Amino acid sequence: MTDLPVVEPVETQTPSTPAVDGVVWDFGNVLIRWDPLPAIAAGVGDADARRFMESFDFGSWNHVQDAGRTWAQALTVLETEAPEWLAAGAAYVDNFPLSLLGPVPGTHELVRELDAAGVVQLGLTNWSAELYPHAPATYDVIGLLRDVVISGQESLAKPDPAIYQLAAERAGMPLDRLAFIDDSIANVAAAAALGMQAFQFTGAEQLRRDLRSLGLPT
Repeated sequence: MTDLPVVEPVETQTPSTPAVDGVVWDFGNVLIRWDPLPAIAAGVGDADARRFMESFDFGSWNHVQDAGRTWAQALTVLETEAPEWLAAGAAYVDNFPLSLLGPVPGTHELVRELDAAGVVQLGLTNWSAELYPHAPATYDVIGLLRDVVISGQESLAKPDPAIYQLAAERAGMPLDRLAFIDDSIANVAAAAALGMQAFQFTGAEQLRRDLRSLGLPT
């Protein structure tokens, strides 16, 4: 009988040296559930709020505030270009806290676990400067982040490459040593193009596996 060669089992352990040194978090629908509809509906009613969201390009209009335009300027633009929706736009601003619907299930726990393990974490959020204070006032988990890059304060918004560079500077780390999590595929693609370990957020359990694949303690 010919002896068969001994085949050693392949180990699939998490690497002892993490592939990254820090984690950069998007906020809206990653850490904080966000939906503008309840805020708008509080001012103009559910039916008109839905018509506004269906008929008006809210995302593009809102993005300019995320990039630094004031809400007073935004409402002036709305009054000029789409006056039929001025009341709906104003309702969003006036009732903004109603758009924040609570923690995204599972992600606050991940932030706390990474913090307890000493992993550097930052926020990188597209959020208007005027409305951002509602976030840290409502969600104490933000206080565990070393820094938060707020687009409206910087007059830069994702997916502009410059805002990712700014986050790396704030972290004191090169981009390729940072993991980035966002629900927007465009923002994830921009981060990946710069060399970040970028993941599109689809749920906390998948994210836990993604971070663990980088050697992070989750």
